[in-house]
Amino acid sequence: MSFEGKSLRFQFRPRWFTTLVTALLIAVMIKLGFWQYNKAEQKQSLQATYDARAHQPAIPVPQSITNLEDWRYRRLQSDGKYLTDYQILLDNQIEDEQAGYHVITPFKTEAGATVLVDRGWIPVGNRNQLPTVVTPSTTTRVSGFSWIPSPKFFELAAPEEGQSWQPVWQNMDMVRYAKRVPFKVLPFVIRLDANSSADGFVRNWVMPAERIEMHIGYAYQWWGFSVALFATWIVVNLRRKPQ
Repeated sequence: MSFEGKSLRFQFRPRWFTTLVTALLIAVMIKLGFWQYNKAEQKQSLQATYDARAHQPAIPVPQSITNLEDWRYRRLQSDGKYLTDYQILLDNQIEDEQAGYHVITPFKTEAGATVLVDRGWIPVGNRNQLPTVVTPSTTTRVSGFSWIPSPKFFELAAPEEGQSWQPVWQNMDMVRYAKRVPFKVLPFVIRLDANSSADGFVRNWVMPAERIEMHIGYAYQWWGFSVALFATWIVVNLRRKPQ
């Protein structure tokens, strides 16, 4: 293929190997762009669900559920007691650029259901010593909204399961937790309301649509890279035709 002008003559001769690599890279970049854009759309959908249910009246914690998705971001309230023997500290939680834990404590309602309660964030302090977590032993009223932890997470290595209870967890693995405790637990977590008096800690909960602009920006960035690579491929393979 050749391109002629008044004083210049060019020929377009792409090499098959560079063309193949370029096509593969462009395909990957386009796919990554759509992946980021879909993540933004998913977050927007979750935010819409949260907004629709945020002002609904609180309902009691159920005994059991059939459809987990029906309980996403539901406002819940029940009286009961904390079960501190199976409490965990969720590691790698950041608050105001400071490392810490989220305190996850099982809670048994007066009706007999058991549900995990995220009581909020506490600082790490000394890594060689677990922080002291004060928990009431009397009947407490828990109020908040349900959070369904994602079953997809990354761990460098599988946690070691011994006879003793492991108080620090890297991820909120609901399947693992249900297998490790001697009672039936609901498959979601209640995040305490910011104004709840049920012995909570710092509770600046992340909204579903938070950082949605970041995903959209990444999407357009990947698509921009693919356009730039395609343009570079064309320019590189244009050669001046011998006179």
